[in-house]
Amino acid sequence: MPAAEDRLRRAERRRAERRRAEDARAWEVPGFGSPADTAWLASGDEDDDRSRLSPDWQAAEADTRFLSRQARRLVSGSGGFDRIYRAFVAARAGLGLALVLAQGLAWLLSPTPSAVSALLCVAYAAQALALWLLPRFGGRVRPAAMARPGSGPWLATIGVDLLAFSLLHLLSRQGALNYTPLLVLPLLMAGVLSPRLLALGTASAVALMLLGVAWRGVQEGGEVATLMAQAGLAGIGFFVLTLLAGELAGRLAREERTARGSMALARQQAQLNRLVIEQMHEGVMVVDRRSRVRTANPAARLLLGEAGMWPPAPFTLDDSEAWRALRDAVQQAFDDRAWPTDGREVPLRFAGGSQRTVVARLRFTPPGTRAADGQAGELLAVLFLEDLRLVQARTRDAKLAAMGRMSAGIAHEIRNPLAAITQANALLEEDELSDGQRLLTRMVGENAQRLKRIVDDVMEVAPGVPPAPVVFDAREAVAAMVDDWRRAHRLPADGSSPLQAVWPSQSLPVRFEPEHLRRVLVNLLDNGLRHASGRPASVRLRLDRADDGQVRLAVRSDGEPIAPEVERYLFEPFYSTRSRGTGLGLYICRELCGRYGARIDYRLRDPDEDCRNEFVVLMRGGDAAGSEATSST
Repeated sequence: MPAAEDRLRRAERRRAERRRAEDARAWEVPGFGSPADTAWLASGDEDDDRSRLSPDWQAAEADTRFLSRQARRLVSGSGGFDRIYRAFVAARAGLGLALVLAQGLAWLLSPTPSAVSALLCVAYAAQALALWLLPRFGGRVRPAAMARPGSGPWLATIGVDLLAFSLLHLLSRQGALNYTPLLVLPLLMAGVLSPRLLALGTASAVALMLLGVAWRGVQEGGEVATLMAQAGLAGIGFFVLTLLAGELAGRLAREERTARGSMALARQQAQLNRLVIEQMHEGVMVVDRRSRVRTANPAARLLLGEAGMWPPAPFTLDDSEAWRALRDAVQQAFDDRAWPTDGREVPLRFAGGSQRTVVARLRFTPPGTRAADGQAGELLAVLFLEDLRLVQARTRDAKLAAMGRMSAGIAHEIRNPLAAITQANALLEEDELSDGQRLLTRMVGENAQRLKRIVDDVMEVAPGVPPAPVVFDAREAVAAMVDDWRRAHRLPADGSSPLQAVWPSQSLPVRFEPEHLRRVLVNLLDNGLRHASGRPASVRLRLDRADDGQVRLAVRSDGEPIAPEVERYLFEPFYSTRSRGTGLGLYICRELCGRYGARIDYRLRDPDEDCRNEFVVLMRGGDAAGSEATSST
C-alpha cells in the first residue's frame, strides 16, 4: 500500500508539472503585427502571479474552473504565436504536396512539361514536409526569430517560399500554370508573424520581383501597358493583404493579452477568495447530492473532528457515523430544495460519547450556474457551519452589551455604601458585644465581602480602555502562579499532590497581561480542584506550543463530565451550579482572553482517559520560538 500511494503521488506531481509547463508556455503571447507588440513578446514577460498569494499553485489552478472553455483553452494550451506558426508550416506542407500533384498531372496531360519546375516543386515539398515533421522532436520557434530576416526560421519558411515561388513564376512564362497566387502564403506569414516594417519590406521585394518579370516580358515583345498594369495591381494587392494581415494579427494579440490579463485577475481573485475562506472562523463546505464534500475550510474540518482537525477534502459525509444527522439533513434539503433561513441545529454525536451541536445554514448554487464546458452545472450545496455555543455566546454578548454599561454604573454606585457598611461593621466589632451580636456582625462582614467580590467582578469586565498586551515568558509566569496557588491551598509539591503541572523547559513568550493571565489560571485551577476527586494528579495543567504557533494552556480534571445542558451555559454570566456561586468566573475568563486575541474553550476528552474535563486557552505567541522539550513538577 505505501508503494502504491507513492506511485500515485508521483503521478499526480508529474501531471501538475505538465500543467504548469503548459501554462507557462501559454503566457508567451506573441505581439505579432506591430513593433510594440513584438517588443512585448520578445521581452519574455510572463506575468505569472502564481507565487504572489499562495505557494499552493495546484490548488489555485482548481479555482479557474469557473472560466469558460475558450478562456481555459487560451491559457492552458500553447501560445498564440506557436499555434499560428505551426498552422503556416502545415499549410506549406500541404501546398508542397499539392504542387507535386499538379506537376504530376502536368507530366501526364501537358505535351511539353517543365522538368525544372517539377524538380523545384519536389524539392519545395520535401523541405516543407521536413520542416513540418522535424520540429515535433525539437524546440519551439521563438517570436524574436521571425523578427530578423537573417534568422534560420525566417529563411526556412518565408525565405524559401519567396525564392521557390519567384522561380516558379519566372518559369511559368513558358508553361500553362500561373504561380503568382502562391506568393500570398509568404506575405501572409510575414504580415502575421513579423513586425510591420519587415512585412512591408517583404511585400516590396515581391512587388519589385513582379515588376522585374513584367519588364522582362516587355523586353521580349510583350505589351507594356498590360504587363506593367498586371504587375502593379498585384503588387498593390499584396501590400494591402500584408497590412490587413498585420492589423488583424495585432488585434488578435491584443485581445489575447487582454484575455490573459483577465485570467490573471480571475486567478488572483480566486486565490483571495480561498485565503479569506480559509481564515474564516465559520466553517464552509461544498457538498453535492451524493454527500461528497468537494471542499472544506479548516474551520469546518475542525468542527467535524472529535478531538482534532478532519483531513482535507474530498471526503463524504458517510465517512463518520457522527455526521449521520448532518448527512440526512443535507439529503433532505436536496430533495425539498429548502432550508430554514435562520439555519438548523444539527447534533454531531461522536463515538467517544461527546456531542457537538452546530448551526448549519445552507445555500444552493444558482440555477443558472453552468460548468466550464457550457453544459448545465451540477447542483451543489454550500454549508456554513458554526458551533452553537459560539452563536449563543454572540447572542448573549449582543444582549449584554447595553446591560454592561448599566451594570458598571450600578456597581460603581454600590461601592460607596458598601464601603460604609464594611467600615461601620468593623467599628461595631471593636465594642463589647454579646455572642449573638458578634454572630450578626460576622454575618454582615462575610456578606459585605461577598458583595465586594461581585462588584469587583462586574467592574473587571466593564467597558473601558483595556491595558495594552505585553510580551512575557508564559513558562516562568505560569510556574510562579502555580507555586503561589499551591501554597494558598496548602497542597504538597511532591507526587501526592492533586495538581500535576507540565511545561516546556525553555521560554514560551506570549502576548497577554500577567495579572489577567493569573486571574484566568486561578479560576480554572479553582474550578478543577473543586470538582476533582482529590487523588494524586486529579488536576493536570499543561503548557506547550500548538501546531499553529499559538501557546496552549490546558487544565484537566477527573471530575464528573459536564452535562450537555450545562455545557452550553458555561461561559454565560450569572449562571452557576453552586448556590453561593456568582456565575461570573468563566465569563470573566472568556472576556479577558478576548481582550488579547486569545480563546478559551471546553471539551470532553475520550472515555478511556482519567481526566476528561478539559479547559483550553490558546494565546498569541510572542517573537521568540519555544521548545518542544518538557519538564514536570
